[in-house]
Amino acid sequence: MYTRLTRSGSRTYLQLVESYRTDSGGVRQRVVANLGRLDKLEPKHLDPLINGLNRALGRAENTAHPVEYDSARAFGDVYALHELWQGLGFGQAIKRALRSSRRSFDAEALVRAMVFNRLCAPDSKLGCLQWLETVSIPGMPESISHDQLLRTMDALMDHAEAVEARVAEQLRPMLDQQLSVVFYDLTTVRIHGEGQLPEDVRAFGMNKETGAIARQFVLGVVQSADGLPLIHTVHADNIAETKTLQGMLRQVLERFPVERVILVANRGLLSLDNVSELVALAEASARKLQFILAVPARRHAGGYGLRTRPGRGAVRRAASRRCSRSAARGGAIEPAPRANRRA
Repeated sequence: MYTRLTRSGSRTYLQLVESYRTDSGGVRQRVVANLGRLDKLEPKHLDPLINGLNRALGRAENTAHPVEYDSARAFGDVYALHELWQGLGFGQAIKRALRSSRRSFDAEALVRAMVFNRLCAPDSKLGCLQWLETVSIPGMPESISHDQLLRTMDALMDHAEAVEARVAEQLRPMLDQQLSVVFYDLTTVRIHGEGQLPEDVRAFGMNKETGAIARQFVLGVVQSADGLPLIHTVHADNIAETKTLQGMLRQVLERFPVERVILVANRGLLSLDNVSELVALAEASARKLQFILAVPARRHAGGYGLRTRPGRGAVRRAASRRCSRSAARGGAIEPAPRANRRA
């Protein structure tokens, strides 16, 4: 006895068939039972028949279930980031800074999710939600909404100083207390949309990426010589780069108790006010403050003891020894004596 599928037009039927021998010795088949149309048969219709046959034969009842497949989730990269996050103490630091009884969700977990998304597959907040469905991050809530991500961003803005202070505490043991070379630079970040907000930092200006006018803001980043990010600053697009240097340096001195700081910045941050302010900070602080600022040689060749090679368009910076000694002491760059000035 066996089952057989038969077709009638576009329909398929399931039949129970047995073989038998005729009186003349030939083999024939006959239908014992028509079990119905195949497209309408369900497990609840066939399982009783199968279990009854199994009981008649002394076998165990049928307990098989349909095999279901779950899509695999990425784990390697987010697990490595999770271990770094916890090892650096960022999890506990952010939890303490964002502690609040008014939120019913884990804000630290959502901050972690958005940071990991930015490192692995940068996308919008809606894109972050779709990305979370493809990865398995330890300690992540089962369900996350777009509104929760936005509320987490609001919490970060409201407690920005507390969060940055807590994170700075975790980074201090990783910094050299005797010598810390600090690099500082700014870039522009384009923003889409035409909405206006109070105290909006978005403004139209020359974008460094495209070289065209765009709505944007200015992002400043401070990092150590080992590439460890220390501070980031956000400014309106219409602010002069030279005006951001002094405030940034005060934050570094307040948050990181290093004994010696060497600031390295490009020539876009050079101004006489900045040089004077750096000297004043060096004199007012017990810590050593030194700086290396790029100087446009064509503009300041006469005043800073620089010389150019005749007959060539390229400018060679050849600062005098007196200029180098003054910069190494953290003082202002003094003009070279007229006898030493050559062009």
